[in-house]
Amino acid sequence: MSRPTGDSLLLLAREIAAEAAALVRARRADGVQIAATKSSITDVVTEADRASEALILERILANRPGDGVLGEEGSDRAGTSGVRWVVDPIDGTVNYTLGLPQYAVSIGVEVDGIVEVGVVVNAATGDEFAAVRGGGATHDGRPIRVREPRGLERSVISTGFNYEPAIRARQATAAAELLLHIADIRRFGSCALDLCALAAGQSDGYVEEGCNPWDHAAGGLIAREAGAVVEIATGASGRDLVVAAPAAAYPDFLALVKACGFTREDV
Repeated sequence: MSRPTGDSLLLLAREIAAEAAALVRARRADGVQIAATKSSITDVVTEADRASEALILERILANRPGDGVLGEEGSDRAGTSGVRWVVDPIDGTVNYTLGLPQYAVSIGVEVDGIVEVGVVVNAATGDEFAAVRGGGATHDGRPIRVREPRGLERSVISTGFNYEPAIRARQATAAAELLLHIADIRRFGSCALDLCALAAGQSDGYVEEGCNPWDHAAGGLIAREAGAVVEIATGASGRDLVVAAPAAAYPDFLALVKACGFTREDV
């Protein structure tokens, strides 16, 4: 199989994400069916999660049979092409079950281990965020940029909380300390959409421990291409910690994140 271009991968990712988002919306209208729980009774998997991932996997392999796929709901295919698709079929499943319009299909595409393409579609609203590495980021086809830094004391930061009680306790303590140094905190329940909101200038930063590659692969690229620094550090509980902010504001934000206890003391 010939080496793909970023634009060709973006076109396919957009088509697949749009189709999966339509499926997710349709399943929501028919009523949510809980299929299983994972790390806790509130960490749920719906039948729509599984159907969305199955559709995405089928479409990828129909077009690019040599590619690898890593998906939240169990897809883990090595592939032979050097291209791997990193997929969250519904990021924000709890929101989905509640009918809150903050849940997304997230598709990142790696080439030789580097994310080259990212597409995030808010399945509730149809809003599409997309990026190709080196080509900037868009919201519904229009270029987007992070907002200009305005000082930590005026910054609105988004975050999230893990399902495991011990990790949640550490996050809550750190978030309470963070709140004393910034304007406010938002908690929307989707890592992918939080990163896209940062990219679109709708927040000033994002920090959350316990995110997985499928949560941040696409959104992280979109935020970077919009002018953010996005790094994966080690959180206080030893899990991956996503830290993101506009490039000019990032050093101060990272220092505050560490001071508030989001990271391990030896990091």
